[in-house]
Amino acid sequence: MTVKNTLLFNYSLIALAVTTSLLPVATVQAQVVDKEIEKIEITATRRAGTVQDAPLNITALNADLLSEQNIGNLEDVARWVPGLTVTDQGGRSDSPIIVRGLNTNSSGPGSDGGTVATYFGEIPLFINMRLNDVERVEVLIGPQGTLYGAGTLGGAIRYIPNKVDLDLMEAQIYGDVFSVNESDSLGGEGGFVFNTPIIEGELGFRMSLNKFNDPGFIDYNYVVKQGGVSLPDPDWSNQADVDNNLRKVKDANGEDTLTGRAALRWQPNDKFNATLTYFYQKQDVEGRSIVHYDGLSTENPLNQLVGKYESAYRYEEPRVKKDSLLSLEMTADLGFAELVSATGKSKYDADGQRDQTDLLIRLDYSYEEFPAFSAYTRELDEADIFTQEVRLVSKGESPLSWIVGGYYNKLERNGSSKEFTPGFDVYAVDVWETGGNYRPDSLEYFSVDMSDVTESALFGELTYAITEDWDVTFGLRRYKYKVSSTSAVDLPLYYSVFDGRDSDSIELDFSTEKADQSGNLFKFNTSYKIDKDLLAYFTVSEGFRIGGANGVAACPSDIDQIENQIVCALPNEVIYTADTTTNYELGFKSTWFKNKFHFNAALFNVDWDDAQVSGATVNGQQPITANAAGANSKGLEIMTRAIISNELTAYATYAYTKAQLTADAPFLFDIFVDDNGVPIEPIQSYYEGKDGDRLPGSAEHQFSFGVKYSTEVWDGKLLDLLYGLTAQSDVITKVGLRADGESLPGYTLSNISAILSEDNWAVTLYVDNLFDNYSFVSTRRDTSDIGLATFADQNSNGYDISRNYGHYLLTPRTVGLKFTYNFEM
Repeated sequence: MTVKNTLLFNYSLIALAVTTSLLPVATVQAQVVDKEIEKIEITATRRAGTVQDAPLNITALNADLLSEQNIGNLEDVARWVPGLTVTDQGGRSDSPIIVRGLNTNSSGPGSDGGTVATYFGEIPLFINMRLNDVERVEVLIGPQGTLYGAGTLGGAIRYIPNKVDLDLMEAQIYGDVFSVNESDSLGGEGGFVFNTPIIEGELGFRMSLNKFNDPGFIDYNYVVKQGGVSLPDPDWSNQADVDNNLRKVKDANGEDTLTGRAALRWQPNDKFNATLTYFYQKQDVEGRSIVHYDGLSTENPLNQLVGKYESAYRYEEPRVKKDSLLSLEMTADLGFAELVSATGKSKYDADGQRDQTDLLIRLDYSYEEFPAFSAYTRELDEADIFTQEVRLVSKGESPLSWIVGGYYNKLERNGSSKEFTPGFDVYAVDVWETGGNYRPDSLEYFSVDMSDVTESALFGELTYAITEDWDVTFGLRRYKYKVSSTSAVDLPLYYSVFDGRDSDSIELDFSTEKADQSGNLFKFNTSYKIDKDLLAYFTVSEGFRIGGANGVAACPSDIDQIENQIVCALPNEVIYTADTTTNYELGFKSTWFKNKFHFNAALFNVDWDDAQVSGATVNGQQPITANAAGANSKGLEIMTRAIISNELTAYATYAYTKAQLTADAPFLFDIFVDDNGVPIEPIQSYYEGKDGDRLPGSAEHQFSFGVKYSTEVWDGKLLDLLYGLTAQSDVITKVGLRADGESLPGYTLSNISAILSEDNWAVTLYVDNLFDNYSFVSTRRDTSDIGLATFADQNSNGYDISRNYGHYLLTPRTVGLKFTYNFEM
């Protein structure tokens, strides 16, 4: 997108946002309608209320909106929440969650670094769950550490499941069949919900089960048939040679996800309520949603062959992830206050494989001299998490109200990573005559890491009503955490092949690094009801994210004299500290024309100190976290709803975010120094973040617009016709477009649906990405991976073999038909 087109796009978004916001006002004035905007009840402030009454920036999407806009996961939610960005990277990677542009890491997997806390009910649980049997999703923008146990740097997202109904036996079945352009198979989703009282009014049970199948739409057409034997880069002009070495995997980014929940609720009287819940989700993902189209150098013959929906990975990249949560939530009315206790024990484990060929080649260890060289990594990751939160919320009509709570969280994590280089041991021993031993398991790299994180906090808020219309709130959080990380690394193939170690030997020298920190966070909020339909508020709030140890063994003191292959962390790479934000926000919420038009807006300014950024060790290129200098984000967020007539309703949001560094960040990317440790110019400047550089990962302009037309047809059946549009401007992939970053053009998505319903059933025909927009949403690595490398086979004159770099892609046009049937018994 050119500068001129970008400016036109930006101005168009602003004009469209303003026009859309003002148009319903004139229309509502001209018509008399009976309907009012539904009041969405929320509990985000720890007290029951509505979105319009809460003096903070919150968006709540209820079950009706989730269904109408075909919102099935967090990525879909974000398109309707101003200030929230969730980049869809398929099920293989956790999609980055960015609030108000708070991100310094490169675009790609894990680039949010945990700036947002996610809750399932009352329990912190990071999971991108399928949104079935959910009452609503609440998104709170800005730090929430004085209201919630889990520390939040940028905001909080709450999945609120439907409660167990103690009086009504009911059931629901539903299904969805859909077709994705570029896919060879149909996808589907189906499940049921069942609720029944066991003792009417006192004891009840609810369960839900959902199965989701995404057929995938990206083909892995260049997978080696046999690692270490098949040539990953055959003679591309000889189809027989290609067919002998490579195989094709159609729709290799598909996903199967099973989600279930069972809940038992007990309410013996009006004073006590308890719910025991078990939640489970298993995601079986076939591969990344990455394409290599337009991602290889022109010298690479493969550049002419890779299609728009093809990945050039040499290995399939499946990943299976299981999440479970057992929770007990209890509420007791003590008269003067409500006591809430939330206890959760969660567990996850993941088993994944990925192509590692290019990373090893770019380390320049001469792997590429083996003609059939290819490599893959197997990664195991598991964690057990225990969480306890207790809080008291005052009751009564006193002008003084308060909330006080305590939080404890303990995480025990174990992970391992194994890199395999099939056939390389035989090649090295036989051809290079190393004199070492074969390595039949082909294990080139083995790392093990274990970490324990303990976090505790006391938090609370004190609110005083100066008048009936004017409130002032002070909040405080006292936190502390301890992190212990134990890790070890071995290079089995190197030591067996080149150093004569036993063929099956593994030697792990464990080291432990520790970090701890404590601190205070502050919040001030004041709100004033100018009249019953207009609320203004001002907030200053602080947020934080815990620091830790990187889990990479420290380098020996004589690292400068070591010439052989080694993986270790230098002193400045071992530990990283907590980062903090200070959020300033001025906003208002307004209701017009007898609750037929809502207009809410917020101005914000966020200062971010000691920002945690992703990086890699100098020795071995192992991923680590480091601290960078400060950054700032400022902007505007608008949300409107309107009832235009009894048949027509509309919804629109707009967000403008300007996020940038506020100081130079010399350690943000790779560091190039001479023999005396002095940075090399101009190379260093190219890789150094500068004051004023734009932050990556989120758009400066975001816009959404939805409209629904409802009418009766066919003897009283209800027909809803819906159109939804979401748009964003360009996104950059690296801070300031440095270090081979790029700008990904903005895009617009249109969705349409038609819903035919009666009392207990509904049928929906929908089309997502109506115009089949082909757009890149983020990248894996960067364009520096497009380079020349010598590949020692008979066909090579030296050509590009790097496929580490690629683009994540929007899902193509999807057409589906779904139904819902409700039983009342």
